[in-house]
Amino acid sequence: MNENLPKVAWHISTKSDSNGGSCVEAGPILDGSGRVAVRHSKARDAATIVYTAEGWTAFVGGIKDGDFARSAV
Repeated sequence: MNENLPKVAWHISTKSDSNGGSCVEAGPILDGSGRVAVRHSKARDAATIVYTAEGWTAFVGGIKDGDFARSAV
């Protein structure tokens, strides 16, 4: 785990299969900052993305709005 990262209340993606498939974990950083950390479930010691509260809200809003939808190529 990233030693510089405060404690995080990790939550595994609901899209993850029960066979240990690759997925994303995200959770609030428990330091009162409102930041959210995101990591790959199979690379927990690798890099972690940290969003500000505003950045996370914008990111989730973009997902809901379809901004990251796959398009046919």
